[in-house]
Amino acid sequence: MTMTAISLITLAVSDMARARAFYEALGFRATPDSTDAVAFLDAGGVVLSLYGSADLAHDTGLTDPRPGGITLALNVATPEAVAARLAEVVAAGARVLRPVRTMPWGGVTAYFADPEGHPWEITWVADFPLTADGRILLDTEQGSTATHA
Repeated sequence: MTMTAISLITLAVSDMARARAFYEALGFRATPDSTDAVAFLDAGGVVLSLYGSADLAHDTGLTDPRPGGITLALNVATPEAVAARLAEVVAAGARVLRPVRTMPWGGVTAYFADPEGHPWEITWVADFPLTADGRILLDTEQGSTATHA
C-alpha cells in the first residue's frame, strides 16, 4: 500500500487580505506562488492554502465551501507555551473559543477561531515530541502512544 500524506489544507476565506495578514502574523510564510486570489503558506511540511469562499465553492461544486467538522492544530513544546501562543494569536486577531485548560488525559489545550471563523487548537501533548521546526514525531513503527484523539 502506498503511504498517504496530507500535503495541502485549504481554508475558504471571505476576506483574502485579512486572512493572509492573520496567518502571516502567526509566522506562516507565503510562497512566491501566492496571489491576491490564493495564498500558499509554508506550514512545516504541509501547505496551508487560503482561497476565496466563492471560488472554492465554484471549484468544488459545493454550495457551502465550509461544511465544518475540521479543527486545525498548533502543537507546542511545553504546557506553558499554550498560553503564550494563545496570546500571540489573539494579538493577531483571533477570537478565543476556549481558554487554556488542562485536560483529563494530561495535555494542555486552548481553542481559537481565526478571523474567518475556522477553529484551531493550540495543544501540548506529552506523547507528541516536536522537532525543532514544530513537526510532531510519531512512532510509525509501533503506532503513536498518544492518549487522546
